[in-house]
Amino acid sequence: MIGILIIAHGTLGESLLHCASHILGSRPRQLAQIGITPQDDPQLILPQAIRLMRNLDSGQGVLVLTDIFGGTPSNIASRLLIPGKVEGASGVNLPMLIRALTYRSEALATVVQKALSGGKEGVVHMPAPEHTSAATGT
Repeated sequence: MIGILIIAHGTLGESLLHCASHILGSRPRQLAQIGITPQDDPQLILPQAIRLMRNLDSGQGVLVLTDIFGGTPSNIASRLLIPGKVEGASGVNLPMLIRALTYRSEALATVVQKALSGGKEGVVHMPAPEHTSAATGT
């Protein structure tokens, strides 16, 4: 099973874990998060991230998900990447995480692609219903 590590700003990672646990009915195994605050020193967070990543890897690899490419969390995540063993994706959202969790018994490369497609396909413009709008009362 592919391990999943979320490295994100503030409490975003913990919120995603909580929501995924709600949707799936229990907290998934081999899933962890690190929340980065403005006070955190990335050099001090990196060893923690390495330990978590190693604990999550049961031999099939780890997918590291982060929120904003180029931000501190993704810069930390990029230092963990090992092609074919530890892969990364930015722009994490709940559909991306659910897709990664759903397919993580597959090969790491497949999980990466499924996560990316889930993240992209989960962003849609919602059409307004053709009936009365609850927001406006009309």
